[in-house]
Amino acid sequence: MTKEVKVLIVEDDENLRFLISHRLKTEGYLVLEAKDGEEGERIILEEQPDIVLLDWMLPGKQGAQVCESVRSKGFENLIIMLTAKAQDVDKIDAFNFGASDYLTKPFSMGVLVAMLDSKVKFVVNKDVTEIHRFGNMEHHPNIHSLVKNGKKIELTILENRILLYFLRNAGKVVSRDELMLAVWGYNSDVNTRTLDMHIVRLRKKIEHNPDSPHLLQTVRGVGYKFDAGS
Repeated sequence: MTKEVKVLIVEDDENLRFLISHRLKTEGYLVLEAKDGEEGERIILEEQPDIVLLDWMLPGKQGAQVCESVRSKGFENLIIMLTAKAQDVDKIDAFNFGASDYLTKPFSMGVLVAMLDSKVKFVVNKDVTEIHRFGNMEHHPNIHSLVKNGKKIELTILENRILLYFLRNAGKVVSRDELMLAVWGYNSDVNTRTLDMHIVRLRKKIEHNPDSPHLLQTVRGVGYKFDAGS
């Protein structure tokens, strides 16, 4: 059964591209393929796919350049970066070029499909892009940005994932382990110190007084709770 969701795979590894394409077709996705950045950018702009799986390292035009370019030309659909190692996530954050999310290689096809199904459920199948409103802010997870008092604040991919998880679980006490699993994934060797550092950075962007947070509260000995009503 077709999902009527168009996915473009931009990947220079022919074997991996074939494997992803074959699996997604069996899952009912409409699949397009590109082997390099230039071809990928052309297809993105011409076909306007719902989701782009974009390799970080590509011959010619790199994934970051492709992403930045199509964003500047008005493409607002999901772009998921495929990155070779977890350390590259920091580079993705540093560039902040408009990726919606990332997946670290090697990944199982099951994990990829689960991720895409989740994206389709929350974003693609909605008439409008998923937007969360709280206080004087709007969170647009698709383009990882926050609008505060009418002013746009850029979020890194990890900040975006953390905030989105809290907004989808508002009012619930979230343990550090649960949050790390949701944000970094199963294969991660991230520690709680790294998580806490990202929480501090996020608080600086959303809290009126980051030293005395009302929205993103610490629950001592457990984790955190997001109070969207504060």
